[in-house]
Amino acid sequence: MKRVRLPIAVATTALALAACGTEQAAGPAPAEPARTVADPIVTTYDGGILVLDGTNLAVAQDIPLPGFNRLNPAGDAEHVMVSTSTGFQVLDAAHAELTDVTFPAPKPGHVVRNAGRTVLFSDGTGEVTSFDTAELAHGAPATDQHTAAEAHHGVAVELSTGQMVLSLGNEEERTGIAVLDEHRHEITRNEDCPGVHGEAVAQGEAVVIGCENGALIYRDGKITKVAAPTPYGRIGNQAGSEHSPVVLGDYKQDEHAELERPQQVALVNTADSSLKLVDLGTSYTFRSLGRGPAGEALVLGTDGQLHVIDPVQARVVRSIPVIGQWEEPLEWQQPRPALFVRGGTAYVTDPAKREIHAIDLASGNKTATGALPHAPNEIATPIAGH
Repeated sequence: MKRVRLPIAVATTALALAACGTEQAAGPAPAEPARTVADPIVTTYDGGILVLDGTNLAVAQDIPLPGFNRLNPAGDAEHVMVSTSTGFQVLDAAHAELTDVTFPAPKPGHVVRNAGRTVLFSDGTGEVTSFDTAELAHGAPATDQHTAAEAHHGVAVELSTGQMVLSLGNEEERTGIAVLDEHRHEITRNEDCPGVHGEAVAQGEAVVIGCENGALIYRDGKITKVAAPTPYGRIGNQAGSEHSPVVLGDYKQDEHAELERPQQVALVNTADSSLKLVDLGTSYTFRSLGRGPAGEALVLGTDGQLHVIDPVQARVVRSIPVIGQWEEPLEWQQPRPALFVRGGTAYVTDPAKREIHAIDLASGNKTATGALPHAPNEIATPIAGH
């Protein structure tokens, strides 16, 4: 493991200089400071990024950016990581500007935030880049580097102990996970996890990794396999909460489907290593999963409703109408309604109508609707913690 300072810096603004207390000689009047966006929300569209004001969902800035771009919270209250064709780029959502801080990465993959650290995984090289999330406020952070044995579509999670949970695989297959200590020496591994995909951190910093036959749980120094209740049971995309030992995951059972539209979700309990399935009565997609402020599991169905699941009782306790019925497109890159939760508010996009809605989870009421100039695809907001 090595720590390096990236030779990159955030684009300098008058606001940044003022914040650092820099003295300047008399001269022309300083430029107007960058605007501050209240509780920013970020969405992608085909050809760019929209930064929205979180109070009224109005467009604060339209940032052109060619290509298919992905979004993930960086782990603090101001920034979002944008995965582009060449790597990870930092978006200062609070000031609605794409910064010059970039982390080059062929095939940029998962972004994981936990314990004040942000971890980036390059599928093209297997390189893992991690840094102190708080350093983003000052420009390019110092980074720790580690490279997996082989490049693959993988993931890495750094824990508060300094340990790292790292996927195992190559371009042909993914087989399991290894756990590394703070010096990046292997502690333990488990290779009973074909098709490794996705991760979530639950209460007590238990880590869940999805497999095609269930899931792996790493907790208290031990890896536990949780078997799927069906011959093929793929858990991929997941959502965890520090307020719950249960992780919400998607669940697919048809290994040969061109596009399976599942109607069950998985609940993986990291406390007792159990797995339960919940029938929704409607299908959903990989952008449909979220967690509420008390750890409740949330799923946006193709019936247009936000289904609230009690993760302990493993049942739907409420369904909130949000948008009209919709159907998942065949191509995963194509826009479809997406869910993102921040605090007690759920944000739901509606690409067909070019709208975004804010839902108060306590009351179930729609508190705002924003009209967008483009059909939204991915959505994220700055949000601290895991």
